[in-house]
Amino acid sequence: MNDQTKKKKIDPNEARRVIGRVLNENLRDHRSSYAIAIVAMLGVACTTAFVAYIFKDVINKIYYERREELIIPISVGILFAFVIRGVATYTQSVVMAKIGNNIIARYQHRIFDHLMKLGLDFYHDTRSAQLAARINQNVAGVRELMDITVTTIGKDIPTLVALVSTMVILDPLLSLFALLIGPPVILTVRYLAKRLRSIHRESVQVNSHLLGAMQEATQGIAIVKAFTMEDQLRNKISQLIRRAEERANKIARVSERTTPITELIAGIAIGSMIIYTGYRAVNNMEPPGAMFGFMTAVLLAYDPVRRLARVQVGLERSLVNARMFFEILDIEPRQADSIGAVPITVPTGEVQFDNVRFSYGNEIPVLHGISFKAEAGKTTAIIGASGAGKSTLIGLVQRFYDIDSGRILIDGQDIAYVSKKSLRQSIAYVSQQPYLFEGTIADNIRYGRPDATDEEVIEAAKLANADEFIRQQPQSYGTEVGENGVTLSGGQRQRLSIARAIVRNAAILLLDEATSALDNESEKRVQQALEHVMQGRTTIVIAHRLSTIVNADHIVVMEAGRVVEEGVHETLLDVPNGIYARFYQLQGKEESPIIDDSQEQPTPVTGTAE
Repeated sequence: MNDQTKKKKIDPNEARRVIGRVLNENLRDHRSSYAIAIVAMLGVACTTAFVAYIFKDVINKIYYERREELIIPISVGILFAFVIRGVATYTQSVVMAKIGNNIIARYQHRIFDHLMKLGLDFYHDTRSAQLAARINQNVAGVRELMDITVTTIGKDIPTLVALVSTMVILDPLLSLFALLIGPPVILTVRYLAKRLRSIHRESVQVNSHLLGAMQEATQGIAIVKAFTMEDQLRNKISQLIRRAEERANKIARVSERTTPITELIAGIAIGSMIIYTGYRAVNNMEPPGAMFGFMTAVLLAYDPVRRLARVQVGLERSLVNARMFFEILDIEPRQADSIGAVPITVPTGEVQFDNVRFSYGNEIPVLHGISFKAEAGKTTAIIGASGAGKSTLIGLVQRFYDIDSGRILIDGQDIAYVSKKSLRQSIAYVSQQPYLFEGTIADNIRYGRPDATDEEVIEAAKLANADEFIRQQPQSYGTEVGENGVTLSGGQRQRLSIARAIVRNAAILLLDEATSALDNESEKRVQQALEHVMQGRTTIVIAHRLSTIVNADHIVVMEAGRVVEEGVHETLLDVPNGIYARFYQLQGKEESPIIDDSQEQPTPVTGTAE
């Protein structure tokens, strides 16, 4: 996904593999529709050749020999040819459009399903806005590749063959001369296609950066305005726009060079043929019908020749798009269910860390032999300085990452050997930064459990202290929340995320300090809601405020990826030179933050599940 990728080129063997893959994945499922489209294309090819051929009789029989009885039959024949051509063209266009639309829809489903299977490591290394832009640009490349292949095989080549056959029938010697324009056109196109290949890949990369930057600017518009970043971002976007414009202009210059070259060669050929046939008609007194029919065939053949001349140019562009799309589709999930993984059963929800060691792939250890137990139905609070590894523990319980060694047990079951889906269905999660999705308030609560009834959704909202403000919204539970709940306050969004956790009705609850970013009034309401959801559940809470943890059943104190103290509030205060006691003394008053955890390793957020 970095700039190095734009240096890759498609060699002929890889091009064949990409084309073969696209055909294998799509041709079989649409074979009947493609058959209809190809029959329609052949109809266009045959009627086009017929129109060219019949002009010989139009000129010779009607205008030269003046045979009145042939006027109606020939005219009716031409009329039927154009009717058939029109119906065939319409059929081909509609069928190909339906196939193309279905191909795009299928690949959109497929790429989204694949993205949902990839681990958080992929999303940490990839800018989401650029990823979305790149997918949108490249998914059409698969459709274009199929369209070019089928149209070339089913329409342009048969049309050209039919017209060339007509030309040979009308004048074999002149046909040989007309075919001499082919080699220079082919050589020119091959040269331009090689140039276009690398330029188009650069264009896709630049456009993905541009669209991604625009999306990020609009999503963070509040920060942009608060820090008066408009001029900085305007300069950045302007540079990207200029680069995108330069690439687009370069593509236009290279790809359109085929037009003047083809026009020049065609002009020379047609002019030469007129000279030859003109002198022959004047000096030998030959009827002009064959010449008119031949010239009609040549002019009608010009369009498929022009398209075929540009096929390789279009093919190179679509190959680049298709390959970049498949690069994403072919990324293998680094974390998958183990062979023979079984659904987990969680009767009580006891969570145990047993000598767990973990690093984020950079071989720098984050956790060093972590061991503790979160007892079933009780609250375990985890505190520690920034970078201690607290949020990492939350991610490991949900198996967003695989541990290096040790075990994590839930009711005695090693989560490494259970299915991730069943594991996460047994857990409710409330993050420090609540995330809401496009849709209504009810939709966002129901994401906790899709089969929840309206009554259960409302009950969850009441327990989360959210029902009152929800009913004040314009459409109550049917109110659209806007992008990430932009129309709601932070406390309201947090209470909706708590309602989502309540309706999930899971045995285990994970709280990544759900109140630290709220004002006092919002924190009070959210804290009341949390007390409801924590009852009877195994709760692991990352705590930054003593008010959250003084009543916890068990407190785990971490430092530099290790558990350094365990106990309850009263006993930990009595530990000589204890870290917890020092935090408590430094706090000053109970409701102020203990520590600023803003720099800790990024925490997985709702909506990025594998």
